[in-house]
Amino acid sequence: MRKSLLMFVVLAGFASAAPAHKLIHSGLDEDVAKHAFSAAPTIDWNRLSDKEGKYQEIWTLDGDQLNKVTFFGGVPIGEPLFKEADKKKEPLPKVSPGMLITDIPVILEHTYRAQGRTTRMTIGDEEPAQVASRKGIRFTYTYVFGEDEIERKGEAFGTFVDGRLYLVTYEAPTLYFFDKDLDHFHQLAGTLKLNS
Repeated sequence: MRKSLLMFVVLAGFASAAPAHKLIHSGLDEDVAKHAFSAAPTIDWNRLSDKEGKYQEIWTLDGDQLNKVTFFGGVPIGEPLFKEADKKKEPLPKVSPGMLITDIPVILEHTYRAQGRTTRMTIGDEEPAQVASRKGIRFTYTYVFGEDEIERKGEAFGTFVDGRLYLVTYEAPTLYFFDKDLDHFHQLAGTLKLNS
């Protein structure tokens, strides 16, 4: 069973690697998510043309089903993390005034659940962290997509600056792929700067 799940993930990853539009070269500062961030990756990444939200950008190494870094750059008050399919019938949680750093894992979880992205989601460790030299939070989570039943793990760093949410997440299947590229994500996250 594990072998067949792994094969499904690998094939799905190859299929989803196709929409990569730009190679992000290592060692250079790169503006990210409408210039909200800049980063200096230590290895080459693929910037995908697909976006799930107005304030978002996605990078991957092997395809977004195998490893995905999502930058949410300066999501303002009143806006959701992802584009809403139906604002009236299925509204998504929005960044709201007075949100605290500790609310960042909550809005991500509620967004995933409201979007129907996941059948199960659990927030794991939470701890204070520096995010682009700002006071922020680091947290982990696991979730399962309804359509494929593969458990994925995530790690995220988030902060608020002037009421805007800045968040970067790394997600990959728990089996093998998450650990394989976690160090690359940490290196990337360590180079983030806010352009605000």
